[in-house]
Amino acid sequence: MADKTLFEKICDKEIPANLVHEDELCVCFRDISPQAPVHLLLVPRKPIPRVGKATAEDQALLGHLLLTAGEIARQEGFAEAGYRVVLNNGPDAGEAVPHLHVHILAGRKLDWPPG
Repeated sequence: MADKTLFEKICDKEIPANLVHEDELCVCFRDISPQAPVHLLLVPRKPIPRVGKATAEDQALLGHLLLTAGEIARQEGFAEAGYRVVLNNGPDAGEAVPHLHVHILAGRKLDWPPG
């Protein structure tokens, strides 16, 4: 059995995190190295390595993550001002943890292109 990722350990509450949302499919917490005034990580409990490794079986979970991102944005009060949802896929895209996760960034004007 492979070692658990950092995010699996957070989902299993083996490592503490500043949670803003939790349900049966995912958890959302504040990033410890924020790249914007608001930087949240929305992580599925199911350990999918990256979005490119998701399958048709994961379709409902992926939809749940996006709908939950919108719900969190409304609850946290930045939905109207705007926010960015980012999924990194692979090391060249900036993926640091091989466990699919959604970055939710807000609290300042986010330039385009992102980098």
